[in-house]
Amino acid sequence: MQSQLKQIYAKTTEYFEAHMPVAETELIYQSPYQLIVAVILSAQCTDKRVNMLTPLFFKRFPDTKALAEAEQGEVFEYIRSCSYPNAKAKHLIGMAQMLMHDFNGEMPQDIDSLQKLPGVGRKTANVLLSVLFNKPAMAVDTHVFRVAARIGLTVNAKNPLQAEQQLITHFPPEIIPKAHHWLILHGRYVCTARSPKCKECGIASFCNAYTTGKF
Repeated sequence: MQSQLKQIYAKTTEYFEAHMPVAETELIYQSPYQLIVAVILSAQCTDKRVNMLTPLFFKRFPDTKALAEAEQGEVFEYIRSCSYPNAKAKHLIGMAQMLMHDFNGEMPQDIDSLQKLPGVGRKTANVLLSVLFNKPAMAVDTHVFRVAARIGLTVNAKNPLQAEQQLITHFPPEIIPKAHHWLILHGRYVCTARSPKCKECGIASFCNAYTTGKF
């Protein structure tokens, strides 16, 4: 079992290194502040929609201090076309205020501190750690959870945390930040939840779901 698992990880890594050597977030950002705002907004919302909202948002709230001083009603108006705008407006302001008051306006670089910020759960914290600081953190969203299980990278993972623990155990630490995006992008464009494009998929030959027919 372990040798088979090792082989699946090796083949997956080989394929994506060859076909997706550069794998990055599709969220548009220019600073840690902009990324944390974008990631909070992206919960249950597409990156495309978030990227449409953020230019005007950042023009009005250009930094953490400006957002910390904002009124919730005004923030809501800038993000109202996003999912759960009321909750996200509250979280964004609370996040900015805590960054200013507890972290001197600097983005913390450990998962426990990040998860203290309003609107930041484990997945969001791992995104920030991997994207901003290139740390071996694996954010498991619905795409990663689904794709990893289908390929066979995870075995009987019952929740995102179990999937995360398996993935960081078997991927080499130095490629984990990139592997996170490999799985997200593959799930977003090829291994979709409904009607996965298996005939177009370059890893179908060793994908557990495809070879066994069990999706």
